[in-house]
Amino acid sequence: MAIEESNNSIHTIPEERAKKILSLLEKAYPDAALVLHYKNPLELLVATILAAQCTDERVNKVTETLFKKYTTAKDYASAKQEIFEQEIRSTGFYKNKAKNILACGKELVKNFDGKIPDTMEDLVALPGVGRKTASVLLSNVFGKQAMAVDTHVFRVSHRLEFAKSNDPDKVEQELCKIIPREKWTRSCLAMGTHGRRTCVARKPICNVCVVEKLCNAPDKTYQSK
Repeated sequence: MAIEESNNSIHTIPEERAKKILSLLEKAYPDAALVLHYKNPLELLVATILAAQCTDERVNKVTETLFKKYTTAKDYASAKQEIFEQEIRSTGFYKNKAKNILACGKELVKNFDGKIPDTMEDLVALPGVGRKTASVLLSNVFGKQAMAVDTHVFRVSHRLEFAKSNDPDKVEQELCKIIPREKWTRSCLAMGTHGRRTCVARKPICNVCVVEKLCNAPDKTYQSK
């Protein structure tokens, strides 16, 4: 199908538009990957829970020490909440995060022999684990295709008109409808990287954006990196 361009926009069916944009993003970010540091599924689970409403950089600083002390699910299950809260305090919302992480440790020991389950159903049943966290694990440590809608993917999806909902879970559904399953993980990483490096929350760097001509976002800004 021919693609008609006018006024710096693209008019075609959603799947074709998404394919063109995502192809450009993947070429622009061949190194797209998670920013969170981890060595195993348990570390990624904890890091992702800590990353809620916190920067990945701050989480990495905290887990650099945390992961040396807590190496198994049993370690988290037996940890003292008051002490653990202070160890993760700088990530924000530390009381709730501590409660969930320690509860996860107990649940993993009790029902999964201390190992991280590899299905969406089992993951979202863990304390404090939603679809985004589960998708991060499924796609990055278990090799399954998943669409993890974090704050960056959410923002980029809206600016590129891939999604309209204000509910991240519904944005996930919208994205999965227009992106082929075999591309979910790669596309998600590309959008997330684009959101961190170029399509930032405040004053996106549109003059260096590889999909600027295909974007109709109302808040475009042009500046130097």
